[in-house]
Amino acid sequence: MAEVDISKDVLLGIASMTLDQITGLEPINPPVKVGEVLSGKRSKGLKVEVSGKEAVFDLTVNVDFGANIVKVCQAAQKAVVENVELMTGMKVRAVNITVHGICVPKTA
Repeated sequence: MAEVDISKDVLLGIASMTLDQITGLEPINPPVKVGEVLSGKRSKGLKVEVSGKEAVFDLTVNVDFGANIVKVCQAAQKAVVENVELMTGMKVRAVNITVHGICVPKTA
């Protein structure tokens, strides 16, 4: 039977879209690197390492002021695992989250 290879970009896309659906959390936008400008690919504080049929995600996020950081991050971890495993059949070994900062609401 032929093998299906899923690129890291697809895995990162699934993780990114999943995080966009989590209330109280947003991926950070790290400084732009020259390679990202030239390739058109822009990291959003998301990394994935793949070994065989297993993936480990490292996500850097900001959490909204007033949100329960632990609960928001646990919800994000659970959602990333569920979506990646459902959509790809791969095993997610870990979803590591680093909270980089707190988003303060903008006042008018």
